[in-house]
Formats: sequence, structure tokens, C-alpha cells
Amino acid sequence: MILTGALVNGVAIVVGGLAGTFGGKLMPERMKQTLLTAAALLAMGIGISGLSSSNNQLIPILSLILGTIVGELLNIEHAVERMGAWLQKKFSGMGRITEGFVTGTLVFAVGAMAVMGGLDSGLKNDHTILFAKSIIDCVSAVAFASSMGIGVAFAGGSVLLVEGLVTVVAPLFTEAGRAELTFTGSLLLIGIGLNVMGLTKLRILNMMPAVLFPILLCQFM
Repeated sequence: MILTGALVNGVAIVVGGLAGTFGGKLMPERMKQTLLTAAALLAMGIGISGLSSSNNQLIPILSLILGTIVGELLNIEHAVERMGAWLQKKFSGMGRITEGFVTGTLVFAVGAMAVMGGLDSGLKNDHTILFAKSIIDCVSAVAFASSMGIGVAFAGGSVLLVEGLVTVVAPLFTEAGRAELTFTGSLLLIGIGLNVMGLTKLRILNMMPAVLFPILLCQFM
């Protein structure tokens, strides 16, 4: 089944999120913060590794500009935060659910491995990348959830949606589009890592539409 990789990845995040939520109470605060920093560094490392994929850097530049304009007009970040706030009410007392849901969605659903893994699943029925990503995400989810709570586990649904969509539409991607999409997603992943480490407060969710534009721009450039 072509969605196997996305399903496994989503479940891995839920398992890691639950383990971190309920097992995190046994961890010293110092260990939680160190694990969180390690997860952020891992996200940045994966992002940096994808920056060599672009063959036409004008495409990701335009994608980020156009995508950010669309994202700000739609105010995606506010919509996701409202969803997180609703979850917070439903599961009050189980951590910073809004922050966990938003951070988990960004870290796990954006980036080179999510895109390339979804493409391999859709084009080749090969889930190797998403299986490897599942292991990384499960460990990272434990780290995030130990500090942020059960909201991280809900990000498994976001990952299933995003990776499942990439898998289904994979036949529409050209090779050039895949390369520029990977580069664009990798830039966003680096920004996510900086946010998690507390070094920046970038509105990454409002930049998310940028990952759609490489497909379109590669048809004309």
C-alpha cells in the first residue's frame, strides 16, 4: 500500500508523543531541555543536508516570497493555533498542547525527508525513507513531548495528512520540481530548528505555502 510509510510515520510520532508525555515526568528538567535542543539540532542538520538539491535558486527564492505572502494573507499560523487552543481545552492539564501541536507539526511534517519519503512511496512504493524518518521522529517526539506535553502526539495526524498528500500526488512532480521542493522545505526546517532552540520567532507556518510553488514555477523556469 502506497500510504504505508505515512501511516507508520504518523503512528511513530503518536507513540513517541505519548511516551514523552507520560514518561517525561520521570526525567530531570535538565535532561528534557538537552533532549529538546538535540531534537532541534537534528532538525537543522536534516535541513542543511537538503540545501544541495537546488539547480535553480531563483525558484526557491520566489517560492518563499510568494508562499509567505499567501500564508500571511490566509494567516495559517493563527488557524493552527486556534486548533491547538481547542485541543488545550479538551486535554487541559497535559502540557502546553498548542505549542506541542504546532511545533510537532512543523518539525515532523516539513522538510526534505517528509517530501522525498512521500515521493518515493508514491512513485516507487518504496517506504525506506519514511521508515527511517519514523525512528528519528519517534525519538524526537519523546524529547518534545517531555517538555510540551501530549500536543506533540496530535502532530502525528498532521504528518499523516501531509505525507499522505505528497504520496498521492507524487506522479505530478517532475524531477526538477522535487529538487527545488526539497531545497525550499529544507530552508523551512532550519528555521524550525532555530525557533525550537529559542533563537528566533519565525512565523514558519505562514511560510508553508512556499512548498507548493516549486511545482508550478518549474513549469515556466
